[in-house]
Amino acid sequence: MVNDTIGDFIVRLTNAGAIKKASVSVPYSAFKMAVAEKLKDMGLVRDIEKKGKKVRKTLDVVLKYNEAGKHVISGVKRISKPGRRMYKSVHEIIPVRYGHGALVLSTPKGVLTDKEARKAKVGGEALFEIW
Repeated sequence: MVNDTIGDFIVRLTNAGAIKKASVSVPYSAFKMAVAEKLKDMGLVRDIEKKGKKVRKTLDVVLKYNEAGKHVISGVKRISKPGRRMYKSVHEIIPVRYGHGALVLSTPKGVLTDKEARKAKVGGEALFEIW
């Protein structure tokens, strides 16, 4: 059993991209689906699909590569962990990698990127940085 489901999810994405897999399958949860949809909106994954019924539901994520065959996700840094939750107010949210990356936050308005959270003037739990 995995204690850090979001950490496991992003590690599976980066590891699958490192070995040039076309897609990766992870156990389904509504929160992982929301994070995957946000990654799709950001253009970091090609497609997401929910498969299975009841207990055996999985989330299939189709990875995205550039023209050179390199994975578009070049790095991920987990911020908030199960042992130490990290929260950021709207004033503490700063651009990641000089605007070339994104901070993914869990807010009362759903899963948002740093730009969307600043625009909505809302803070939340800083899940991870991705670039």
